[in-house]
Amino acid sequence: MALYLTRRRAAAAVLPAALLLPLAACGSDDSAKDAGAGKATGSPRVNLTVLAAASLTDVFKTAGAAYEAKNPGTRITFSFAGSQELIAQVKQGAPADALVTADTKSMDSVKADTAAPAVIARNRLVIATVEGNPHEIDELKDLGDPKLKVVLAAPEVPAGKYSRKILDARKITVKPVSQEPNVRAVLSKLELGEADAGLVYKTDAASAPGKVDAVDIPDAQNAIARYPAAVLKQSGNTEAAAAFVAWLSSPEAQKILRDAGFQQP
Repeated sequence: MALYLTRRRAAAAVLPAALLLPLAACGSDDSAKDAGAGKATGSPRVNLTVLAAASLTDVFKTAGAAYEAKNPGTRITFSFAGSQELIAQVKQGAPADALVTADTKSMDSVKADTAAPAVIARNRLVIATVEGNPHEIDELKDLGDPKLKVVLAAPEVPAGKYSRKILDARKITVKPVSQEPNVRAVLSKLELGEADAGLVYKTDAASAPGKVDAVDIPDAQNAIARYPAAVLKQSGNTEAAAAFVAWLSSPEAQKILRDAGFQQP
């Protein structure tokens, strides 16, 4: 009887140790995985905030995903708005790491707050109409028809400045039913059927197939939009921000931009 009790006590003592072995092994695997993940990224996780022109909304979502796939230690958050709004945010000290505007003039206005910018793409305007172009708009002068509901970007917005420039050059008087804070808002008015026509970038019209039609504007009557990108000096991640801005000029990023309808810098 004494021998039996001794053996039971010995077995009970061994059992907890045996149960701990699988748990210890599991902890080792998790630690190895964590170490491997850290080794794979090559650097601590970095979160970048990029202020970008509204017309870059779709293409930058694609570009950002591609960049993150190549750089798993980096996460990018985009804040899209009209360039004039982005400039106001920079001047107010909003926390961000990089800036991409739809014109060089906007970027020049905050040159004291940025590193040297680089133009990463170009764009041009088109006449966007509701699907099917029921009013048969063929050229710029058609926008002067007072019966048409035309919507434009506001004068302080790059797309609005370009629009006024090409309309004034042809002496075409347009009284818009509304002037929007960014070019995507112009596009939205057309998609909702709240306007008959408007001036947007070619890439914006291309982003809404089946909702709007685009009428090309001849080069001689058009304006070229240039998109500069720069690192913000206030960034707490200047090295990572500079890497992303430089990547925007790489063959991989340029292909993404061209596939979306943007032109080479």
